[in-house]
Amino acid sequence: MSCMGGFMSPQTETKESVGFKAGVKEYKLNYYTPEYETKDTDILAAFRVTPQPRVPPEEVGATVAAESFIGTWTTVWTDGLTSLDHYKGRCYHIEPIPGEEDQYIPYVAYPLDLFEEGSVTNMFTSIVGKVFGFEALCALHLEDLQIPIAYIKIFQGLPHGIQVERDKLNKYGHPLLGCTIKPKLGLSAKNYDRAIYEYFRGRLDITKDDENMNSQPFMHWRDRFLFCAQAIYKAQAETGEIKGHYLNATAGTCEEMIKRAVFSGELEVPNA
Repeated sequence: MSCMGGFMSPQTETKESVGFKAGVKEYKLNYYTPEYETKDTDILAAFRVTPQPRVPPEEVGATVAAESFIGTWTTVWTDGLTSLDHYKGRCYHIEPIPGEEDQYIPYVAYPLDLFEEGSVTNMFTSIVGKVFGFEALCALHLEDLQIPIAYIKIFQGLPHGIQVERDKLNKYGHPLLGCTIKPKLGLSAKNYDRAIYEYFRGRLDITKDDENMNSQPFMHWRDRFLFCAQAIYKAQAETGEIKGHYLNATAGTCEEMIKRAVFSGELEVPNA
């Protein structure tokens, strides 16, 4: 058997070959750290777990902490190139759930450097991603999540808030009233237009598309956009009030979503 240009017999084991020998390792040794004191910048998660029979809860908690981020089930040589103590998640506390047999709450701390700035998708993909498919678990549920101020502050939020909405609609001194059209699926574009118009005539300020209203056979997106604009024109002319509608531009590709969003911006509603 050759190794690094030399030869060694099958019976010979070097320190390196033992250190990186394939096999399932116990996460409890490195990722269960009851002595750890959480930092103000840690993201803290509480899971409800039901371990498989004969699997200790500490091992399950450590497995969730490890596999959420940098851990893997066997030893790999690139572990030596990673600052594991800095980046690893830590299961720092486990407590049984009173009245529930074989159910526990492991608490896991994650260092902030593991997350991309401003990406909720990155955070949840890591914390509630593949960990739900581990064989060591019968069941797993994310019970609670504590997000530090340091992470919250990197999310800029919406470009404007309620005051800008009031300015655009010229509505002050009373609540902004709005609704979602029901039934949310099945109406034709023309009937959708009629519903929006009637709601605006009833003194509502805003209407909106529902989340799964995209571009189905009963109402393609372009028809919906045009008829919604028509309803707004008509209601504004008759009531003398500015009206608003939130169009759903969701689509199967980013390019299509941009196309729909650009088109919606070209529907110039008078006074809006």
